[in-house]
Amino acid sequence: MEERVGEIWHNFITRLADKNYPDAEVELVNIKKTIGIFFRALGGDGSLSVAQTDESEYTSERSFLKRIARSSEKYEFAWIDENSLRLPKVIDYFPTKALNKDLYLWLAALASISKQSDSWIIDNQLRTQCALAAFPGLKNLYQRLLTAHLEQRPELDKISKDEQKTESIILQALNHSGSVVALPKSKYMPRPVTLWLHPNPPNALQKGDQENLKDSDNQRTDKQKDATDIGKKQAKRVDSPDEVRGLITVRMENLFTWGEFANMDRSTDDDEDPENAKDVAKDLDGLAIARNQRASKVQMKFDLDLPSEAMDDEVLEEGVLLPEWDWKKQTLIQDKCQVVSMVSTQQQDTSLPDHLKATAKKLRNQFQAITPARTWHYAQSDGQEVDLDAYLKFKSDLMAGQHDGKSNLYKELSSGARDLSCLLLADLSLSTDTWVNNDSRVIDVIQDSLYLFAESLNATGDRFGMVGFSSRKTNPIRIHTLKTFDEKYSGKIRSRIAQIKPGYYTRMGAGIRHAANLLKEQVATQQLLLILTDGKPNDLDMYEGRYGIEDTKQAILSARAMGLKVFCVTIDEKGNDYLPNLFGTNGYALVRKVTDLPKTLPMLYARLTL
Repeated sequence: MEERVGEIWHNFITRLADKNYPDAEVELVNIKKTIGIFFRALGGDGSLSVAQTDESEYTSERSFLKRIARSSEKYEFAWIDENSLRLPKVIDYFPTKALNKDLYLWLAALASISKQSDSWIIDNQLRTQCALAAFPGLKNLYQRLLTAHLEQRPELDKISKDEQKTESIILQALNHSGSVVALPKSKYMPRPVTLWLHPNPPNALQKGDQENLKDSDNQRTDKQKDATDIGKKQAKRVDSPDEVRGLITVRMENLFTWGEFANMDRSTDDDEDPENAKDVAKDLDGLAIARNQRASKVQMKFDLDLPSEAMDDEVLEEGVLLPEWDWKKQTLIQDKCQVVSMVSTQQQDTSLPDHLKATAKKLRNQFQAITPARTWHYAQSDGQEVDLDAYLKFKSDLMAGQHDGKSNLYKELSSGARDLSCLLLADLSLSTDTWVNNDSRVIDVIQDSLYLFAESLNATGDRFGMVGFSSRKTNPIRIHTLKTFDEKYSGKIRSRIAQIKPGYYTRMGAGIRHAANLLKEQVATQQLLLILTDGKPNDLDMYEGRYGIEDTKQAILSARAMGLKVFCVTIDEKGNDYLPNLFGTNGYALVRKVTDLPKTLPMLYARLTL
């Protein structure tokens, strides 16, 4: 009975202390796509995704009700890290859904403005000024939010004198952006400002911290410096997991985020190589530490070994070095990636699969219709018939003594020519092993797409090549040759297509650079690089996230600078989140139904080349 009464009292006093509005809440998951479009439209970094933020400890002076409820002060602030715009999972601060939705939009607008100052209060004031000046249409929205927020701020005569000074400064900063340069000294932070970004985002070292870190480094050994160079991490103590959970089957390419739980009582290291352990620590946003009395019993290392030489494709060429863009250093690192060109050793003549024959016949008929019609070509040096007009002109010039020595007296009936070359670059990474229904995988759909693509282009007579790629870190980038530009489409090419299988990872920047170099060697007025993929760029090392996106973007810009037309076809449902930043709004197509890809790919090609 006592426990029941205590639970009722706790729930009652907590609701009174929190003063949120659950009935008017707006969830990020329902507005995430809109926020992403809005953020990028205002000039926000297009490579950033929209993600959920985490609760942060925030030591402001608690109200009387919160002290009674003994509720800890935690808050979900908006902030930006290297890969994401982070926003609260739920916003229910205001009594209406419209205001809560407006707050999401305002925080995205504020985040689209570049950092103005290292001081939290100055930075948010200047961001507010810049946002309102750059986007006048937001003024009414901001005024509504400001009015609602000011009503929620504490009354000055109901808080301590020490907090009154801080609160007065905050009110001045909110009402007159840019008028405040510093906060008075206090043991507490001001009450959370709903309309501003995070006062101290995770992984952001303050200037004083950086100076202290530098001073302490001078007094440490080289080994200690390596540990310090990893950077300060936001740490929190958590309860130890009750049990060891089994491995859940997921899309393997996404298994790149290291778990942030550190078992401090383990008797063995997670990695025999200390350099690898240091790299892992660098990439962690925070560390969660728990204490238990048992040693770690389970270790998991995930990597993919290359197949044995006997079971692998034949190597055509290796040692081709390519650069890679390091977005943190903003520089192109030369000779970073090594490409290995390969071809299947199983090249027996193979016929088109039976389930594709009807579709292939239909596509061939459609593509033959876009082939230029057969026409007479006049004044040729050789041909099927005499060109009477050319002959009469020749005789007239000869009799007048004006003959130039040329005697192109024939005409020939032949088809027109489309002066273009296309290279299809297919993503053959491990994620293509995913099943799309009960009887086929993504790799099977890609295989069918390659068959029909080749059948269609063979009908037009267009010059085309096809390669697949996957990677395992920077060495090797495996390029699987399916058809070169000089090869005629045949049963041997179909045999290579039949042999494709899921590979490793997706270092897309290297794949695009190599494909661009192959395509540039072709002499044609129109050169199309067509990329077929099922997901984001990623690899085992730092290539996941922002690094991979930025390198791929630079590779695309480089290919376009060569004069190539670059277009991407994807089946990734989340493609709209990052592909506009990479290829532009008109530079990609998302095929939502995976099984439609085989017949859609040739038609996209036809649309791009007409």
